[in-house]
Amino acid sequence: MATDVPSSETPAAPRADLTDLAAACGVSTTFHDWQGRETTVPATTITAVLGALGLDVSTAQSTREALHEVKLRPWRRVLPPVVVAREGRVHPVPVHVPHGDPVDVVVELEGGGWAPLRQLDRWVDPVHVDGVLTGRATFELPDDLPLGWHVLRARTPAGQVECPCVVTPDVLELPPTLQTGRSWGYQTQLYSVRSSRSWGVGDLADLAELSAVAADQGAGWVLVNPLAAAQPVPPMEASPYLPTTRRFVNPLYLRVEDVREVAYLTPGDRALVERLAERVRPADRDAGQIDRDAAWAAKRQALEVVFAHGRTPAREAAFRRYVAAEDPGLTGFATWCALAERFGLPAADWPAEAASPEAAASSGLAGELADRVEFHRWLQWQCDEQLRTAQDAATAPGTGPGIVHDLAVGVHPDGADVWSLGDALAHGVTVGAPPDAFNQQGQDWSQPPWRPDRLAELAYAPFRDMVRTILRHAGGLRLDHVIGLFRLWWIPQGASPAAGTYVRFDHEALLGILALEAQRAGAVLVGEDLGTVEPWVREYLADRGILGSAVLWFEYDGERPKAPEAYRELALASVTVHDLPPTAGYLAQEHVALRDRLGLLTRPVEEERAKDAAEQERILGLVRERGLLREGADEQATVEALHRYLALSPSLMVGVSLVDAVGDRRTQNQPGTSLEYPNWRMPLTGPDGEVVLLDDLAGNARARSLARAVDEALRG
Repeated sequence: MATDVPSSETPAAPRADLTDLAAACGVSTTFHDWQGRETTVPATTITAVLGALGLDVSTAQSTREALHEVKLRPWRRVLPPVVVAREGRVHPVPVHVPHGDPVDVVVELEGGGWAPLRQLDRWVDPVHVDGVLTGRATFELPDDLPLGWHVLRARTPAGQVECPCVVTPDVLELPPTLQTGRSWGYQTQLYSVRSSRSWGVGDLADLAELSAVAADQGAGWVLVNPLAAAQPVPPMEASPYLPTTRRFVNPLYLRVEDVREVAYLTPGDRALVERLAERVRPADRDAGQIDRDAAWAAKRQALEVVFAHGRTPAREAAFRRYVAAEDPGLTGFATWCALAERFGLPAADWPAEAASPEAAASSGLAGELADRVEFHRWLQWQCDEQLRTAQDAATAPGTGPGIVHDLAVGVHPDGADVWSLGDALAHGVTVGAPPDAFNQQGQDWSQPPWRPDRLAELAYAPFRDMVRTILRHAGGLRLDHVIGLFRLWWIPQGASPAAGTYVRFDHEALLGILALEAQRAGAVLVGEDLGTVEPWVREYLADRGILGSAVLWFEYDGERPKAPEAYRELALASVTVHDLPPTAGYLAQEHVALRDRLGLLTRPVEEERAKDAAEQERILGLVRERGLLREGADEQATVEALHRYLALSPSLMVGVSLVDAVGDRRTQNQPGTSLEYPNWRMPLTGPDGEVVLLDDLAGNARARSLARAVDEALRG
């Protein structure tokens, strides 16, 4: 425990004034670690995190002044920057005016019309703000406002002030296909699911085909890794969880031949496109690593040929409507892509005239790159069209929500969002996770977090626009590390992951906006709530209609694995996830062998194998007790039995990893590594190590057998 006198072993605890400021900003000065011990956050960490929030805490005097300014922030505004309320509930709204001035407030509804707000009889002592005695009047949003993005207007003697007013669902409605019963679906990394027609990387046409195959087997949805954009220049980041932006799509996933204008190419240009495709299509079912850079180089050249061909007037009008709907964010992203092509990466090396959107616009650089900006906007339009086609195909059978997308925790520190969103993202810190039983050094994901104060000042517009774009052609959205919408582990740049602290977010606002946009899109939300979670959080998610996550190997009640009947109903349950090996590899302890080869084990490999075998046997023993697995069963029978056992749970969604369906063994991602292991580069392979193409999936006996087992178990 920290004392007032620092030592070489014990970091100095924060001063009282620093603690007060941290509390006012939602920055934790103590927390409970994964073993339940209360830990004091070092003063150096608090200082760095508050600095990332734009506060000067270099001296005791500046810290006191910063605290004074933070407390005065709401009093300097007539209305809050945004009001987020729940449907069917009254909600107080503070209004600040010179003491004694009259004020009235109305809400202008998104769909037209308006309603007055009632002032409450609630006295708050006035406060001197910049020499003006300022009073607070409290008004009340009525409980019968419709869902939507409305506008509050306050009229005072000094004029009219307005702010957004968001009314969100109290409980997110489930999509109709999930209201009628439970549903299962495939979980996969799209880049790994290649066909004989894709250009070395699984693409959006493959996603449409996979959805059709899944529906034919009884599945109602397909959950894919984040499809968000990576760098437009090599080397392209392999991790789908470290995108350059979370709003827009990686054009690597385009199927060139499905762009409508390809039909109008000259014979010579069509032949060129076909030669480029042949250059990157895998030969003889090559099981080697996926080469994103080669695939994108070929696709980009082909897409440039198609783009140069032009568009019909009707198509041009459709393109302009898309740009208008997505701007200014679309043009900002496209400008960053054009600058990355011109100057390369990292962006820190760019000239001053490219340092920000404002600089690029004022210097004329954006104008010089207008053709390339247009090209990157056009690429996003093509992604949007192909995503719509894929979702239409996925929902055509009417058996489920279709495509479920995945939202990464954050973005690349040298990406488009960092360049275009300015101080909406914090600088000088990254996000990660504190030490726990599985990662005893903690984790640093190298991603800059949202600044909760700036996000609120921006009325959550960047967050809303991102979610709205992703959900436009989606039946659901999985939220990676959903706990980050409640509190997120911030790590001062250059410090170890263990030297971080939690920063709280307005989860009521963030999850409310998510629920509103999901309900409008008819989508389900799934929160990945694994790991260290405050006890009330899962209950809160369920109360809002947001599903949690349940992984077979992690579901414990004390020292004993949970019976499937004890699983949550509002959950997506699965045997494995992308950070674990496929089940066949897990049963063979290939994850232990891999970590041993990479030097990641903290105890002897024999001890690790024994512990892992005991943990597996706890689960397998319960499966045998249910009569689902016989002694000595082979690998395929064991995988199917585990899925049948999982289907005994009440969980609304049951996920089947596509790697389990085909008998793959190779790990897609080994946490704790970067260059030591080829993370996110493995194509889909079978038990013999040969590539399984999408063309073969419908006839794959192992996949059909597992699908039949899950489908029959869910149907009773």
